[in-house]
Amino acid sequence: MTDPSASLSFFARFWLAWLCFWRCLVSREFAQAVLPASRAYDAGTLAQLPAGGAEPAALPRPEATKPLVVVKPAEPPPAPPPEREHASALSLLGMLQREGRFVDFLQENVAAFSDAEVGAAARIVHEGCRKVVNQYLTLQPVLPQSEGDNVTVPAGFDAQRTRLTGNVAGQPPYSGTLRHHGWVTTEVKFPSVSPSMDPRVLAPAEVELA
Repeated sequence: MTDPSASLSFFARFWLAWLCFWRCLVSREFAQAVLPASRAYDAGTLAQLPAGGAEPAALPRPEATKPLVVVKPAEPPPAPPPEREHASALSLLGMLQREGRFVDFLQENVAAFSDAEVGAAARIVHEGCRKVVNQYLTLQPVLPQSEGDNVTVPAGFDAQRTRLTGNVAGQPPYSGTLRHHGWVTTEVKFPSVSPSMDPRVLAPAEVELA
């Protein structure tokens, strides 16, 4: 038997569905008249299903919503205390004190001493401090010429390595007299400072027991 709805075009079925929709909303009698036909159609559709009643296809389960993970930026490590950040410099100062009594010399009021007494003390400080510097640092002059020689400062010179004094005018190159050849450190050989040591202690107090 031919399905009557098979001869209806898509637009005809669309218009019929639109009319039935609004008629069912505004007319209770029309809705009651359509209801038996709708139930009969549903019953006929179920009768065509295989024995045992095939279960409707399961709807796809929505994926579980994953919790939003907020990635915090890595925090920088805390800054070390000043005595640890400058441990190498404090260690050098401690070695200058140990070998040349450097801190003692600087903390002493030398105004009350004669030039001979200051000179004698300076000789001891010079010897000890020179020993420490030569042991842990390698120093070289910035410019190889001798003090008093005439030198030329080229264009593009490094202002950290060469400082101009006197009548500075115009553009380089400059020509002048070398008053100090400067110093540059080419090698550092400081020993590591043990975490168990307090680098702030430059020299321990000395107590002589009777």
